[in-house]
Amino acid sequence: MAAAEQIKSLIKSFSEGDNSRFYATAMQIAAAEARKGHQELAEELKKLIQDSKKLKIKESKIKRLAVNPAQKELNDLLEFSRPDDKLKDMVLSMKLNKSIQRVLDEQCQIEKLRQHNLFPRKKLLLTGPPGCGKTMTARVISNELSIPLFVIRLDGLISRYMGESIAKLRLVFDTMKEFRAVYLFDEFDSIGTNRSQGNEVGEIKRVLNSFLLQIEKDDSNSLIIAATNIPENLDEALFRRFDDIINYPLPTEEQIFKYYKREFLNNKLINNNVLIELSKKSIGLNFSDLEKICQDFLKNIIIYGEEESSLEFLFEVIDSRKTSF
Repeated sequence: MAAAEQIKSLIKSFSEGDNSRFYATAMQIAAAEARKGHQELAEELKKLIQDSKKLKIKESKIKRLAVNPAQKELNDLLEFSRPDDKLKDMVLSMKLNKSIQRVLDEQCQIEKLRQHNLFPRKKLLLTGPPGCGKTMTARVISNELSIPLFVIRLDGLISRYMGESIAKLRLVFDTMKEFRAVYLFDEFDSIGTNRSQGNEVGEIKRVLNSFLLQIEKDDSNSLIIAATNIPENLDEALFRRFDDIINYPLPTEEQIFKYYKREFLNNKLINNNVLIELSKKSIGLNFSDLEKICQDFLKNIIIYGEEESSLEFLFEVIDSRKTSF
């Protein structure tokens, strides 16, 4: 185990953003473990350090994207993040879990597939009610593949000037070729609306036509994810442009039970019988609602103490969530 001084140095350098000292200390710890005969641990630490350095270099390059006036627009178009969500943290049906895992497995075997002139799944359309895991799926894929997540700001994409929106969209797709990442078009129906609807703005139709063209010819190593709550409003031509269309329904009673059981694991008030009752009461809510319910109960415990945080309060919170829509 690392010496106390090394651990303190590691924490201090991390908090101060001193990467050089952080990596140097980490390597010292790895070397010390090797000398003690803990070779497997030492090699694992070295690999973690090397992977971390590569990620830092990649992030540094991404942050320097805006090198000319055209690319400066990317600041208004792309929201960068490095998620830490994991697939095992999601409460999903077996079918949904397999769909996401299939994407990850194919992406991890890109070179092997290409040797057989095959290509991994990389263009996904996620549909379903709000709060059911579509955005989190993009975050999970980003983290599991150790690549960044870019959320496309659609408010920055659509312009009232003819042709400007198309130029911005082309810039986004050009960036996909240069920087491998997950690119999420959230609330995709705002640009993917059916072109046959006569009341649509002309610029929106032109953007949709441009998107269809760009996604058709995209040959980058990036992943394109579009998410929508109202797939019935999407233009029919969009559906065949995606490798997979994955639907996210509201959680079942069984999934709600699993979610509550995980969140209330250490709460003495909530046993299996209570969990069953809570799950039945919560049918019709989405995962976002369930998260807020758990947070409200936890905040109530922190502020008023466990004695005042009764099960009655918890059921009232569930009722308030169900009557708010």
